[in-house]
Amino acid sequence: MNKLGILLSGRGSNFEAIAAAVREGRVEAEIAVVISNKPAAPGLARAKELGIPAESIPSKGTRRDEYDRRVASRLKEYGVDLVCLAGFMRLLSAGFVEEFPERIVNIHPSLLPAFPGLDAQAQALEHGVRYAGCTVHFVDEQLDSGPIIAQAVVPVLEGDDEHALSARILKEEHRIYPEAIQTIVSGDYRIVGRRVFGGRVAS
Repeated sequence: MNKLGILLSGRGSNFEAIAAAVREGRVEAEIAVVISNKPAAPGLARAKELGIPAESIPSKGTRRDEYDRRVASRLKEYGVDLVCLAGFMRLLSAGFVEEFPERIVNIHPSLLPAFPGLDAQAQALEHGVRYAGCTVHFVDEQLDSGPIIAQAVVPVLEGDDEHALSARILKEEHRIYPEAIQTIVSGDYRIVGRRVFGGRVAS
């Protein structure tokens, strides 16, 4: 069975969605470990409550390449096959990506390639778009630029603020992230150039 390694920095709501999908058999894998760069991250406490190995590897004061080597080494000690970023607020180094080629996934709260980086929902509102959403993608050396596995579209409603839009997008994140992970662990996909066949666009 595939082993997942979850990296998070905060409350870990996407981690909880993945954990629920694993428990219910919707994701045919096990969560081998949850790692956070923030010792006080609520997601770590939640993982421990669920009986999942969880540990902090603090990043403060550590060079990025050195930190990434430590995290990659720990993930390998747990036998992790697929690394899932769940609100991990660090840009991974090329060295880390090379340790897990095409085996790192992330979810981002926009319809990439639109609005990469921080505050994607605020960017969407500032640009006046009619539709926002979320994207599950493979992670490469660039910011939010890897091949897209799945997307969900969320309409921007009149009167939306960042909080309201973010809440509706997050609901879709919790739905499509486990689905995308199941696609990957099942092996029912292939990457051709930047296209992922076997992924889908949800609406």
